[in-house]
Amino acid sequence: MRFFKGHGTENDFIILPDPEGEAGVSAALVARICDRRAGIGADGVLVVTRTKESREVGHHAAAAEWFMDYRNSDGGVAEMCGNGVRVFARYLIDAGLEQAGEFGVATRGGVRTVRVEPNGDITVDMGKPVVHGESVAIVGGQEYTGLHVDMGNPHLACAIGDPVVQLDLTHQPGFDTGVFPAGVNIELFNPVGTRRAVMRVYERGSGETRSCGTGSVATAVAAAALSGETTGTWTVEVLGGTLTVILEEETSYLSGPAVIVASGELMLAE
Repeated sequence: MRFFKGHGTENDFIILPDPEGEAGVSAALVARICDRRAGIGADGVLVVTRTKESREVGHHAAAAEWFMDYRNSDGGVAEMCGNGVRVFARYLIDAGLEQAGEFGVATRGGVRTVRVEPNGDITVDMGKPVVHGESVAIVGGQEYTGLHVDMGNPHLACAIGDPVVQLDLTHQPGFDTGVFPAGVNIELFNPVGTRRAVMRVYERGSGETRSCGTGSVATAVAAAALSGETTGTWTVEVLGGTLTVILEEETSYLSGPAVIVASGELMLAE
C-alpha cells in the first residue's frame, strides 16, 4: 500500500490513499504504522477516501469530495484534527486531487473549508468553538483549572502560571471522566504577550505531540477569555513551531505550514 508522510508544525501523519474505501485499515495496523521504532512513526493516520464511500459524513457528503478518516496513533478514531486536515489538504493538492485555492474536506466533525495562502500556508475554517464551562486537569499532582472547549473534539485548555517547559507530560494528565467520558485533549498554556500564548499538549490517544491544531484554537479561546475577549488574531507557540488562530463571532480559523516530506510502499501486514 502506498503511503505518504507529512507534518504541520511537527504534528506528523501517515497518509494512506484509499479512494474507494477498500483497504479496511484496522486499529491494530494504525498502531503499528505509528510506532516510532517498529513502524514508520507518526502522531496519527489520515486515510484518504471519497465521501460517497464514507457513511460517517452523512448529509455533509455532497459538500466535499474527500473524507479525512483520521485515526490517533493508538488506532482510535477521532472527530477532527486541525493540523491533520491541513496536511490532508496539502496531499490532495500535491496529488492533483484538488486545485490550490479553496475547497471542502469532510471529517467526522463536519466539512471544513481549507484555503491555500499566497505564502504556501494552509488555513482551515475550524467552525465556532463551543465553550462548556470549567474543569480541572492534574499534572504531577498539581491541579490546573481550564476551559472545556468543543472543537468537534473535546479540549481542556488550562492557563497554568508555571513554566510549560517544566511539565512532565510522559503520562496522561488526570481529568474528570464524568465530564469527559470519551477522553479529552489537554492543553497547558501561558500568555506571553499581547494575543500570544505558549502551549504544550497531551492528545487523547496519542500522548504529548509537538503541535495540535484544534488544541491551538482551544488555547486561543481560553487565553482570550482571560483577557475578556472573544475575537481577535492569536499567535500560539507550540513545540513544533507557530500557528495563527483567528477568532470571529461565528467561526474560527487556523493557519500555518503543512508539508509532505516522504512517500513509499507500506510493507507492514495485518
